[in-house]
Amino acid sequence: MNRQESFVHGARDVAPALVGNVPFGVIVGVTAVKTGFDPVAAVAMSGLMFAGAAQLAMMELLRDAAPLAIVVLTGLVVNLRYVMYSATFSQYLTDYGPRWRGAIATLLIDITFAMSVTKVDEEPAIDTAGYYMGVGIPLWATWVSATAAGAILGAGVPASWHLEFAVPLVFLALLAPAVKDSSTAVAGGVGGFVAIALTGIPFNAGLLGGALAGVVAGAVAGRWRH
Repeated sequence: MNRQESFVHGARDVAPALVGNVPFGVIVGVTAVKTGFDPVAAVAMSGLMFAGAAQLAMMELLRDAAPLAIVVLTGLVVNLRYVMYSATFSQYLTDYGPRWRGAIATLLIDITFAMSVTKVDEEPAIDTAGYYMGVGIPLWATWVSATAAGAILGAGVPASWHLEFAVPLVFLALLAPAVKDSSTAVAGGVGGFVAIALTGIPFNAGLLGGALAGVVAGAVAGRWRH
């Protein structure tokens, strides 16, 4: 399968996920404006970072006047999974040069990683970069457009719409297929339990505690199993 055909396959496969991406992006745009960003800066941030969970977590901390070190640390911890994604996905990119790797890294998020790894494993004949771009570019364009809509609407979005419901749904949809064995189940369960138990402590530090607890628990479970 050539690169163009693979791109089309990726764009077609990711189409259902774009719907769930819209309210998430709108929430980030609205939150950015309420935090104090002007609409242009809010859209630029989404275009450059392309990391919704980290953006939301960091903006909430900025709104609470948290120390800058806490804001930065939170962003790093929330995005730490991308390091693991990169290490895993690099084995599929041995035939691609630095330019392709740079472009692929720019569009690396949960959905592009999960869909591309699954597809390449199932259909080795597919062009990895073409399929990846077919998934990533529509997601990026939808994300930036939705953020722009949220930034323009700003406080005009009624609270009764409860758009925030889309955020946990997006991550639950990604979590379910990621739980493949006892180690990942333990990591997800412990991380979620600790994060909930620590709800209410200052600066959303429960998020950091839950993430660290999940990583440690998953690592221990993995060593125990082997």
